Amino acid sequence: MILRWGFLAFYGTLSTLPLLWLAVTAIKSRLDSISTTPKLLPVFGAATLDRGSIRFDATLQGFVALGEVYSGAANAYYHHLFNTLVIGSCSTIGAVLLGTCCAYGFSRFHIPGARDWLFFILSTRFLPPLAVVIPILMMYRSLDLSNTHLGLIILYTAFNLSLAVWLMKGFIDDIPKAYEEAALVDGYTRWQAFVRVVLPRAVPGMAVTAVFCLISSWNEYAFAMTLNNRGAVTVPVYFAGLQGNPEGMPWSQVGAGVLLFVAPIVLFTVLARRHLLRGVTFGTIKQ
Repeated sequence: MILRWGFLAFYGTLSTLPLLWLAVTAIKSRLDSISTTPKLLPVFGAATLDRGSIRFDATLQGFVALGEVYSGAANAYYHHLFNTLVIGSCSTIGAVLLGTCCAYGFSRFHIPGARDWLFFILSTRFLPPLAVVIPILMMYRSLDLSNTHLGLIILYTAFNLSLAVWLMKGFIDDIPKAYEEAALVDGYTRWQAFVRVVLPRAVPGMAVTAVFCLISSWNEYAFAMTLNNRGAVTVPVYFAGLQGNPEGMPWSQVGAGVLLFVAPIVLFTVLARRHLLRGVTFGTIKQ
């Protein structure tokens, strides 16, 4: 018991250490964030500290700076965070819904060449983004989708669709067909059986798939950088723009921004943790 709790405490501390480091950096002043002397212990409302002390005066300058528009940008950080939230959420919902429907078709119906089709779907995941970024850029310009939320939503949905199909097919394969057959005998249509019987039992798999798709679209940089220079700029592109700051990299601002950036992912994962635990073990026990 002691060994188990000791291991969990060590692993928990190791896992949360990056977030703690971000939190500490976010409340430092610019001078403390680049100081050669480690500044680890925050002091709130204290007088000026010794120069060689490991303590630092806590400040919210990093969070305040996020509301300002840096030189060369059109909007503040929170505008880009909203763009990321809209694009990531919509693309995740689209990928999970389309992937679930597609996986249901592969799982329940006889499709000629199903294995070849599944491999073709998976092969789109192997393609490096830089290999197709120029054709996509030219296509988006002709369709007037550059610098739009819709353009990135469609693109992220398409790239996450392969992952969603493969993950959801494994989950749906483990749902007994007898449930649907009983529903069809009771007078349900195929669509009603899918919505009322299959989907409720596929929720753990959809939660796992949604987490992976959201993380993928949330952190994506290559397409967001190439296809957008205004309008729908996401947070990763915003951070790249901070490198051109004439006063140097504002690490306290970066720490505050990254802390707010990862907060929605952590919150979503915590809210879906019950389904995640069920989804990880789904199908391990065969009937």
